[in-house]
Amino acid sequence: MHLESVDLIQFKNHLKTNLRFSPQLNCIMGLNGSGKTNILDAIHYLSLTKSAVQSSDSLNISHGQDFFTIKGSFQMGQNPLEVRCTFETGKKKLIFQNGKPLIKTSEHVGLIPLVLIAPDDTELIKGGSEGRRKFFDGLISQLDHPYLDQLIRYHHFLKQRNALLKQFAETGRRDLTLLGSYDQELIRLSVILAKRRQALMEELAPSLQNHYADISSAREQVAVSYETEALRPDFEAYFLSLRQKDMATKNSNAGIHKDDFDFRIGDHPIRKIGSQGQQKSFIIALKLAQFQIFEEAKGEKPLLLLDDIFDKLDDERIAKLMELISDHTFGQIFLTDARPERSKKILGELDAEVKFFEVESGR
Repeated sequence: MHLESVDLIQFKNHLKTNLRFSPQLNCIMGLNGSGKTNILDAIHYLSLTKSAVQSSDSLNISHGQDFFTIKGSFQMGQNPLEVRCTFETGKKKLIFQNGKPLIKTSEHVGLIPLVLIAPDDTELIKGGSEGRRKFFDGLISQLDHPYLDQLIRYHHFLKQRNALLKQFAETGRRDLTLLGSYDQELIRLSVILAKRRQALMEELAPSLQNHYADISSAREQVAVSYETEALRPDFEAYFLSLRQKDMATKNSNAGIHKDDFDFRIGDHPIRKIGSQGQQKSFIIALKLAQFQIFEEAKGEKPLLLLDDIFDKLDDERIAKLMELISDHTFGQIFLTDARPERSKKILGELDAEVKFFEVESGR
């Protein structure tokens, strides 16, 4: 599987851009703000039907315009696949496969597996639990369509339940039968989704440790532990015991939307004791473990996007990553860099077909 070409129309600062790619390594060079990362984000959109940067589709439209279109031409084994993503202000996002519109965008997720390593990835360690949940939910969703459907259903019922709790507070009237129906569905889905998250942790553990050791030449043990109330034997009773608190706070205080993932080095949280280098190594190892899981599950290498990777790693870690590229560990790679001379020197020494692109002000 590889991406042959992409066409951007009014996507961020790219009013009209067409690129044809190498099936191996593609380096997109340009000053900061020129539009390098926007090209990677367009590829991310073609895979996951959403931006990796902007939560609102309207923020991806070029300034002064009212729509954007991204079109990608893929080769999936022996079969061509054209993916087109279009969004117009005030209308629903549309995803097309070979010209055919999809009823649900979730149908597309997982068809084109993708791994992104970006400059702000250390926020997974430093930031709040929501970012970690989104990362692991996104990983599982690319592997498991039922999980994504159940997750969407869970958040639908959570939204409905929270709205009902606010209605209770505003009107003083309580429909406990309706509340009970939401409770049962959230309890049921929490258990299903938590079990799948826990299974991922067990699958991820050995790969994470191996990649961390390779990248950092370190001997310390690293791990991710999953923190959830949904797998406790009395979860249903626990959930229902919080009903009075839920009514007081007008919010649901139990369920998998409260889960977290604890990143550890040795016996300690890496966010507290990990050096900058250890944290960077941990995140790259986590993303490479994601790559390995996708490859084993799909039987093909996912697209790998490396955003400003040279600026974030020291020479030793860059050398380790380039060694993996030279060994053809990865499939098609898209890499950005603000310093063309550095890119050409490092990548010119690799045993790979490399294509260079220079971007200036979205051109």
